[in-house]
Amino acid sequence: MGAAVLLYDRQQRFLGKVLTDDHGEFKLLGLIPAPYSVKVSLVSFVPATKEILVLPGMRSVLNVNLSTLFSTIQFAYPTFESGNIMSDDWKWVLRSAPSTRPVLRFVDPGTASAAAAPSPDSDPASTTAHAAVFSETRGLLQLSAGESSISDGAGMAADLGTTFALATSLYGNSLLQFAGNLGYGSATGSPIAAFRTSYSREIAGDTPEISITMRQVLMPGTMGASSSGPDSPGLPMMRNLSASIDDQYKITDNVTLQYGFTMDSVTFVGHLNYYSPYARVKYEDENSSFEIAYSSGNPRPNGGGESSPDSAQQVDGSLQHDIDSLGVFPRVSLLNGRTEIQRADEYEIVYSRKVGSRTYSGSVYSQDVTNAGITMVAPAGFFAGNVLPDLFAGTSIFDAGNFQNNGYAGSVTQSLGSNASVTVIYSDNGAFTADAHELVSNSPDDLRSLIRSGRRHAITSRFNATVPHAGTRIVSSYQWTGDNRSIMAGNLYAADSMQPLPGFNLYIRQPIPGFRRHVEATADIRNMLAQGYLPMNAVGGQHVLLVQNPRSVRGGLSFTF
Repeated sequence: MGAAVLLYDRQQRFLGKVLTDDHGEFKLLGLIPAPYSVKVSLVSFVPATKEILVLPGMRSVLNVNLSTLFSTIQFAYPTFESGNIMSDDWKWVLRSAPSTRPVLRFVDPGTASAAAAPSPDSDPASTTAHAAVFSETRGLLQLSAGESSISDGAGMAADLGTTFALATSLYGNSLLQFAGNLGYGSATGSPIAAFRTSYSREIAGDTPEISITMRQVLMPGTMGASSSGPDSPGLPMMRNLSASIDDQYKITDNVTLQYGFTMDSVTFVGHLNYYSPYARVKYEDENSSFEIAYSSGNPRPNGGGESSPDSAQQVDGSLQHDIDSLGVFPRVSLLNGRTEIQRADEYEIVYSRKVGSRTYSGSVYSQDVTNAGITMVAPAGFFAGNVLPDLFAGTSIFDAGNFQNNGYAGSVTQSLGSNASVTVIYSDNGAFTADAHELVSNSPDDLRSLIRSGRRHAITSRFNATVPHAGTRIVSSYQWTGDNRSIMAGNLYAADSMQPLPGFNLYIRQPIPGFRRHVEATADIRNMLAQGYLPMNAVGGQHVLLVQNPRSVRGGLSFTF
């Protein structure tokens, strides 16, 4: 009873701490499938470190036996080549064991230094243990290709093409990660490149991380027509440089403070610099959690939305997080020829509790959004100087102005055995609607005057399952709203992970037999029924379509090593 159990991931990053109960038992719940290290320590006992592999949908049992100090004494005859045989764990035991305290004494630092000095005749390299510069190296490579909906011209989400992520341990106590992608926009053929480097190191139980991300998109000349007229030579290259610092502090065993900020610099037509801080305080015990979050500026890569179903089940979540970060481009729009960035200030409260096989969750939020960018499908040259071609698809981004969005959501998740679950979500969110669907003139101010910020209710069902033995993972969701001709603003800056996409969505991940799950095929279908489109009729028989979640189909291969 009372033994401290510390959990570490593959990079030896501290993840959490629990204490054993009166039966000497402990539980660590909600872990993603991955290898972990568990260190158990108790006063007067020799600390023990064990490694365990957590598998999907299974409970892994780890038995740890702690030995007393004198039951583990071994006689050793050191030589000059053996170096220091006194490990840090042994030093801790000797200092904390009551039976050895009376015989401990202070040693003069000069004497200790002289005693530890190597022999002049010995090899200095043999007396000092050097950790390997690089160890625990692993990587992730993803190849993807997609085709957007052609019938309605709504485009699709960003297609990263070829994406890679590499992580390695540096000198055994730091983590260095690289990630990048090279590809083309799904409908425009625009070259896209992004690279990210991050460094983290555990310091007194905390793991601060510093990262730098560079993104670049080249606009082809044919896209300039939608922004500056049919005779425009095209738009300049867009560059984005982001520098982030993320850290978390363990206030108590159950309360964690996570905080950080990002400095962004965007060069496109003009030059913009802005600052995006965030902070989250979370209380978590065995069956419940309570979180208060604040964010400003850009949404975090691990914020709300179902942008990456891989994240929750990836072999190495840190690699998938880097890949997700590469795709978080600033939401850039044009307003009267000026470059604007979508930003928001948000406050959110999230509560979750597990009761038996069910998990109940609820969240409320309030956000103020400036320069909200809405995806729009319009004829070439429409709203010249006031719309920006989408960086990845054959659509445009329209600046709808500023709005305030308040909402709440509640969900119930029912586990169906160890490999499946069903979730039902009810939400009340802000939405964009239109007072009329006829534009009096082809003026962007006329369209902004018609767009209103209203409210819409939505009910979402979500099914998540993993097929035993085959390892096939299936995630499907459908969101029903009372009015399909409205754009749900949603909560893009949410701390709550359960923020579903509109319409019908399907994601399938299938391990390829014979590769020990190192090669997997993926299929991702978004908004299959093309719901959530807001049509508008313009002057001269032209049509404008406002879109929240464009319909898209994407497939790919994922390699882990």
